[in-house]
Amino acid sequence: MNKKNIGIDIHNLCKKLWPLNRSITGNGTLETLIIISKYFKNFKIHKIKTGTNVFNWTIPDEWNIKDAWIKNIHGKKVLDFKENNLHVVGYSIPIKAKIEYKNLKNKIFSIPSQKNAIPYVTSYYKRNWGFCMSDNKKKKLKSNEKYEVFIDSKLKKGHLNYGELIIKGRTNKEIFLSSYICHPSLANNELSGPTILTFLAKWLTKRKNEYTYRLVFVPETIGSIAYLSKNLNKLKKNVIAGYNLTCLGDERTYSYLPSRSGNTISDKIALHILKHIYPKYKKYSWNERGSDERQYCSPGVDLPIATIMRSKYGEYPEYHTSLDNLKDLVTPKGLSGGYEVLKLALEALEKNCYMIATNHCEPQLSKKNLIRSINGREPNEKSVKIILAILTWADGNHSLLDIAEKTNFPIWEFYSYLNILKNEKLIKIIQKNK
Repeated sequence: MNKKNIGIDIHNLCKKLWPLNRSITGNGTLETLIIISKYFKNFKIHKIKTGTNVFNWTIPDEWNIKDAWIKNIHGKKVLDFKENNLHVVGYSIPIKAKIEYKNLKNKIFSIPSQKNAIPYVTSYYKRNWGFCMSDNKKKKLKSNEKYEVFIDSKLKKGHLNYGELIIKGRTNKEIFLSSYICHPSLANNELSGPTILTFLAKWLTKRKNEYTYRLVFVPETIGSIAYLSKNLNKLKKNVIAGYNLTCLGDERTYSYLPSRSGNTISDKIALHILKHIYPKYKKYSWNERGSDERQYCSPGVDLPIATIMRSKYGEYPEYHTSLDNLKDLVTPKGLSGGYEVLKLALEALEKNCYMIATNHCEPQLSKKNLIRSINGREPNEKSVKIILAILTWADGNHSLLDIAEKTNFPIWEFYSYLNILKNEKLIKIIQKNK
């Protein structure tokens, strides 16, 4: 993959997935998984029957929708689901009726403070129906008229679908990456996560990895709960780090939300990376959680999962509206930045290790031609400082990340020098991430 074009490639996948009407179940979600699955040989699509108990939740009936609209007395459509799939409240029951506006208006959701935005509204677990439209269009509806409403939807016994890709590494210890596939046409809050995860998976499949990678594409909340109910013991045994991927596509900022403990290797790596690539990043607390980290870090689960984002869900004005789009908000440049920050984090997890120096006292670097191999720079130059930092902290108690933090250099600047010292037998790697 060309680094220059990675954002364009991810954006193109977003555009391909954009029209599909995703929800926590249904054809749009399954079609999304099928498209992603074509990138990989070992991608598996799993299904769980509706009505299945997953911990104290129950998989709801499968929901699909073909069409929906509102017509005025002249038979003209004033709202059309086929123009924007946010126009219908998610999981709406079917209806065909003529209703006076005074009774219909409470079934039409809008945002008075964002007059041109269509809101995203759902009713997964309570049978209901409704429409969503911009406040400007809602105000054009006539209070003394009767409107014809139509929703061609179906709730039935079926399945919840999710995707899983296992990329084997040298060890059985796992890095867990998760994103969700349950929102319709929303760009940052939905499509940036699974599309970036797809391209990270492509990158991972071309590498020799220390760790095994477990990547899941699930409907938010109910999907992560269902996945945990089936895999909890395995995850608790093997997962050493991981991230929840969401809201990675705009260009405004970078954000971090910790794991519940806030002190896992995932947290430490995330904070280190963000500090060096975007010092003005926004740091949130566990009290501001809101995505699947709630499930992965819940008591009794306690997986080491943190979240790196660009603009955080709920914190940007376009959130859960039609303004969260692929034209004005989510861009190739923004997606490229989201991809690169996760890639840096995964590389750091792969490279981080504990080491022991093999010599008493500082070794004679010139004897090993190390000074010449770094262009004869003086000891106050960065390259020499990095070599000397590795050697002085190589006591078995400090990781490469610890050393990078102590010197205030980004960890990726240590990788080549770590290999040099290892090849020269001046250090010995004794352990990867604890």
